[in-house]
Amino acid sequence: MESSSVIYRKLEAFIKKYYTNELIRGILFFIGLGLLYFLFTLFVEYFLWLKPIARTVLFWTFVFVEFFLLFRFILFPLFRLFKLQRGIDYKEASAIIGNHFSEVSDKLTNFLQLSEDENQSELLAASIEQKANALQPIPFGNAVNFKANKKFLPLAILPILFFAFFYLSGNSTIISQSLNRVVHFKQQFFPPAPFEFIVLNDKLQTEQNKDFVFRIKTEGKIIPETAMIFINNESYFMETTKAGEFQFKIANPTETFSFHVEANAVSSKDFQLNVVTVPSIANFEMLLSFPSYLKKKQEIIKGTGNAIVPEGTM
Repeated sequence: MESSSVIYRKLEAFIKKYYTNELIRGILFFIGLGLLYFLFTLFVEYFLWLKPIARTVLFWTFVFVEFFLLFRFILFPLFRLFKLQRGIDYKEASAIIGNHFSEVSDKLTNFLQLSEDENQSELLAASIEQKANALQPIPFGNAVNFKANKKFLPLAILPILFFAFFYLSGNSTIISQSLNRVVHFKQQFFPPAPFEFIVLNDKLQTEQNKDFVFRIKTEGKIIPETAMIFINNESYFMETTKAGEFQFKIANPTETFSFHVEANAVSSKDFQLNVVTVPSIANFEMLLSFPSYLKKKQEIIKGTGNAIVPEGTM
């Protein structure tokens, strides 16, 4: 029965080589498809400048796709290679070998069927040994051709060359900036505007109930004709002082608040006007000592406004 054991060892070696080949092919597919989807994700963000919600969906879809490719093309072949997961059995292996070696198909299948027969006899054992001896010279491993994976090499190489082109051409910021926005998917990012807002006030601070004139200008390729200021969900047109410069009088502010400016659909960052509380007299009380010639007793008066008293009164 030594010949039969050799056939089973050759089948085991074939199955191991079969999943090694699956793993090699899987690595090529994982690198190629994974990098292509990675590039697709970055270009979607680069051109669309998605909002945080949409970028969150884009990020987790990317993670799901990459994990799917990892399990499908690398981990599953590894699990089956090390028999952590059920793979092909001897019958399925014999069918694959039979497709490669036409003279083996029936003999190998018949050998496996006879070997599984529980009613073993000397005649049956001799028949099994005879078939095993006939199958022994056949190189089962040749049914798996590692070189056939060469046709999948371009799938893995092209995305790598694409990355190399971007870095060598000095356009790596296209990838790095998009990647940064995708990774930090919860943050709000704004596309580069044709102009930027520059505050002209020395500092954004005023006293309580004192008018404050906010002044701002734009710098860039485009000069907007109008600008609006947004305060507490209310919008107001700003006064144009000259091309690209605007101002707005904030009347009697009572507390610190935030606001922003928009022009030509371009929004500024949020600004904050710090309102400083000024002490004020809520009430007063005066003790009046009149001149002696008036012959009047001292009086106490209270109020919040003015008081009229005779000359010489303390």
